[in-house]
Amino acid sequence: MRKTDRNIGAEILEGIQQIKRGEVGRITTVPSVAKIRGRIGLSQSEFARLIGVSVRTLQEWEQGRRAPSGPARTLLMVADKNPKALLDVAA
Repeated sequence: MRKTDRNIGAEILEGIQQIKRGEVGRITTVPSVAKIRGRIGLSQSEFARLIGVSVRTLQEWEQGRRAPSGPARTLLMVADKNPKALLDVAA
């Protein structure tokens, strides 16, 4: 067995305190799906079809019960910054 001078419990507590202070951690921004969809002017079913998700999933995102992740979040950011590009691809 190896002896160590580390206090793992103290390290964990310090890490939690750093996160609470906002010093470390990953911050992800989730665009407002309802606002993006509203600016594009599509119904929920049209927008869901456009981005390839179910209407139910879109509703969950819009109501804050779930958050889009990975490729969906990236696609939403594209739709937010350049909705014409998204509509052009779908045409």
